[in-house]
Amino acid sequence: MKAITVIPGQPDSSSLRDVPEPQLGASDHRSVRVKVLRVGLDGTDKEINAGEYGAPPPGADYLILGHEGFGVVTDVGPDVTEFRPGDLVVAIVRQPGESVYDRIGYPDFTIDDTYHEHGISLVHGFLTEYYVEDADRLVLIPGGLREIGVLLEPTTVVEKGINQAYEIQRRLKVWQPRRAAVLGAGTVGLLATMVLRLRGLDVTVLALEEPPYLNSELVEALGARYVSTRTMSMEEAAAAHGPFDLMFEATGYSPLAFEAMGVLGRNGVLVLASVTGGDRKVEIPSDALNIGFVLGNKVMVGTVNASREDFETGVSDLASAEARWPGWAERLLTHRVEGLTDCPKAFELLGSPGVIKVYVQVGEA
Repeated sequence: MKAITVIPGQPDSSSLRDVPEPQLGASDHRSVRVKVLRVGLDGTDKEINAGEYGAPPPGADYLILGHEGFGVVTDVGPDVTEFRPGDLVVAIVRQPGESVYDRIGYPDFTIDDTYHEHGISLVHGFLTEYYVEDADRLVLIPGGLREIGVLLEPTTVVEKGINQAYEIQRRLKVWQPRRAAVLGAGTVGLLATMVLRLRGLDVTVLALEEPPYLNSELVEALGARYVSTRTMSMEEAAAAHGPFDLMFEATGYSPLAFEAMGVLGRNGVLVLASVTGGDRKVEIPSDALNIGFVLGNKVMVGTVNASREDFETGVSDLASAEARWPGWAERLLTHRVEGLTDCPKAFELLGSPGVIKVYVQVGEA
């Protein structure tokens, strides 16, 4: 079968390769064989293809890319009762390691020095025709979400960050956030806006581009507020539409994290979702930020990857969003690439103007 692979550490090494087709063996009692339908791409895939990071599975010299998979079950092992052929599924990206967090079902909080992650580190990804996975690491997708199931993985990053904010603030007993700010109007920023609106918050989205354009229209379709930072600074937006009880940073531009620290409201939570590389340096008002966090009882927390709980919450929220704003999530899928053969075109699209989510249509159900 075909797969898109890279040689980790070697820039621009992505290629279409023949790889062995996985089958269920006699000992695969809890395994499920999945036909890949769609795979979403993001900056992580682009960075791995650029040779910035990534690791092949043990014994292999290549890595199959793709961690935002969506597929259909074709075969199940004899001890699998949760799934049957024809079911739509998404695989949990992070696989458990050895730490205590891995053992209790939270591999996304692992303290292991190495981690196992589909399409990223030590485990092959989903830019291929079929894969086999343990039933415990698959999540069922309702048929009504067929067209947007490929958005589940990025949604889980949002779910984890927002769930952690609420979990942290249980310390306050009566925390009732009313106003939120989302920094960035890309895929993750838009999904964060969706989740926060479902929770009833007044949401202000701050992004660079001036409206109107598709992203600002999507923000406003949720009943949220779009603000261009070319016309209003973050501080001005906080004065006009805050104080912000919860802020979700999803820009990929690390200096904004410090700016957000300065405008976060008292008892507020700042969630950082950007994975940034490089060695960028900025000057910050460190004393003011420090005293603001101390006297304001503020919290800053990072979110990366997700647990089964976040995947299941993501399914629920995507279904709720589809019922409340029919067709909204599907509008995020702006660029479709037909088949694995044309996959190199997808990398060229990432980060281009007008692009929200690029996905590869690998197969048909």
